[in-house]
Amino acid sequence: MPHCHTTLQSLRQLGFRITPQREMIIETLAHSDTHLSAEEIHQRLQPRSKTINLATVYRTLDLLVEQGYATRLIGKDGKFLYATRQHSRHLHLVCRKCGRTYPAEYEGLQPFLEHLKKTYGFQVEVEHLTFSGLCPDCSQSNLVTS
Repeated sequence: MPHCHTTLQSLRQLGFRITPQREMIIETLAHSDTHLSAEEIHQRLQPRSKTINLATVYRTLDLLVEQGYATRLIGKDGKFLYATRQHSRHLHLVCRKCGRTYPAEYEGLQPFLEHLKKTYGFQVEVEHLTFSGLCPDCSQSNLVTS
């Protein structure tokens, strides 16, 4: 979702109704710099709208994923996390101890992807790439307890 208005216009042109709830969900997701669960989006919207329910958030997120405006990945705890397309093309660093997920850019992978294409004729389309390990806090606490 490069811009909320573009996404809203596109959905409207596709025949989808743009309700105030959908608009708030799209804005929340688009303005987040991290992946969010449906529950997190719902919590963020509670101060703005007491009437928005979790089912509406899930339905809107499903619509955004189906229409290609957002991506869905599975977090360490098994919950789905959502990000806009503009935030989705990056690598995920997942701490195997605390479960936190950190986004990281992966431009350095381009030579490797080109190698795969040249050597194997395989065109890799990377939407999500996840590495697990220990975050700075957990690796520091591992040093202390070792």
